[in-house]
Amino acid sequence: MIVEIQLIKPDAVIPKIKTVGSKGADLYACMDEEKIIIEPGETAFIPLGFKTSFSPKYAALIYARSGLACKSGLAPANKVGVIDSDYRGEWIVALHNHSTEPRAVFKFDRIAQVLFHEVENPEFTIVDKVDETERGEGGFNSTGTN
Repeated sequence: MIVEIQLIKPDAVIPKIKTVGSKGADLYACMDEEKIIIEPGETAFIPLGFKTSFSPKYAALIYARSGLACKSGLAPANKVGVIDSDYRGEWIVALHNHSTEPRAVFKFDRIAQVLFHEVENPEFTIVDKVDETERGEGGFNSTGTN
């Protein structure tokens, strides 16, 4: 698939897929400051310096970078960010500090990753009753832990 990228800041870094087997493309901070400090429990909106255009069959989903989230406690505030195909604004990652220490984000740091997923828009239909299943109304952990 082709993703058209318009750089709106001259020093923006286009997303990069680091290895042949990787699917997530790293997203790089591109703020005006050299660094932003995110206090414990706080969220900072980190600009990426670009806009995109891509097929309406897809959504761009922004996920945490595992090392950054597990080692530093920095992860997208909304857990998974969604960039719809018709969005034409600058990409921004809402980065939340889940740790107990202030964390610095420096310009050009890899702060998240994006994967493109093909998504169908559902048609919602009202029915009198949904079909029965073996699970039924069993909720959290209703199928066991193993």
